[in-house]
Amino acid sequence: MNTTKTLAWHETMELHELIAAQSVGLVKVKKSLKKISDPQLKQLYIVSAKSMEQNLKELLPFLPKAPAFQREEERADLYFDAGDLLVLVKTTVRNYAIAITETATPELRRVLVKQINTVIKLHEQVFYYMYQKGLYPAYNLAELLKADAMHAQKAISMR
Repeated sequence: MNTTKTLAWHETMELHELIAAQSVGLVKVKKSLKKISDPQLKQLYIVSAKSMEQNLKELLPFLPKAPAFQREEERADLYFDAGDLLVLVKTTVRNYAIAITETATPELRRVLVKQINTVIKLHEQVFYYMYQKGLYPAYNLAELLKADAMHAQKAISMR
């Protein structure tokens, strides 16, 4: 068992991705929950929210073990809205990549390649928007992890 006091850089980045995506997802689920009238679907949303909250509570204690970490206040609403779009676009790029590797029909492959390139450009635009607004400090690990912790805590405490 690893008893070191810090995480490796590569696992820190994976931890960042998990916390960021689940924080944004949790806010989205909690906001949507208020609009759902079907009791069975509402229960699925409640279970999903509790699961994401638990995941975040279990992941957050690892952040202080990251190679660089500190906390302070943030601008949550803008981050969550932009982060929601970033997660959607990032997931779409991954889905297209998988679909392309499963495609045998040349005409469909050409369409999928054209579309993935469009989504990659959109990802770049969303990322740079967040970066320029100070919402995604991609080149400052300490700031990135600090923001992850704050966003996750806000998502967990949201009612």
